[in-house]
Amino acid sequence: MEQRFHVLFVCMGNICRSPTAEAVFRHCVAEAGLQHRVITDSAGTHDYHVGDPPDERAQRAARARGYDMSDLRGRQVSREDFARFELVLAMDEHNLRLLARRCPAEHAHKLRLFMEFGNHSREPEVPDPYYGGAQGFELVLDMIEDAAQGLLRHIQAHLTV
Repeated sequence: MEQRFHVLFVCMGNICRSPTAEAVFRHCVAEAGLQHRVITDSAGTHDYHVGDPPDERAQRAARARGYDMSDLRGRQVSREDFARFELVLAMDEHNLRLLARRCPAEHAHKLRLFMEFGNHSREPEVPDPYYGGAQGFELVLDMIEDAAQGLLRHIQAHLTV
């Protein structure tokens, strides 16, 4: 049986940054022909938007670049997620700290900032575009596209045939 790799993207409400990261990364994985081996999901540290679709502004910006996130719905991180996923990637330090408080010690090594995988951006965090304008969603996409490529290379190096 082929090895699988599970990645969870996490932000606060799971309607802007983490579903954008999931959609972009899912697209990268499909282009690499790894959609059956690399499993993606997204969640929020808070329960504000459980069951809601991604923010329309995020969807609009993603659609313009060829990413579809219309099937995604907000959910909150669960305790089981820490065992299920090989990587739990926070969009910012605040959410990383919240995850670290909830994460069982044996899974703490799975918690990282998503932008650690970025190659061009020097920013350690993906900024929350929720209270800003359209340009914030474009910046988020730029950063996520960069980090998604680095993440894909990281996972490809860890997958065995």
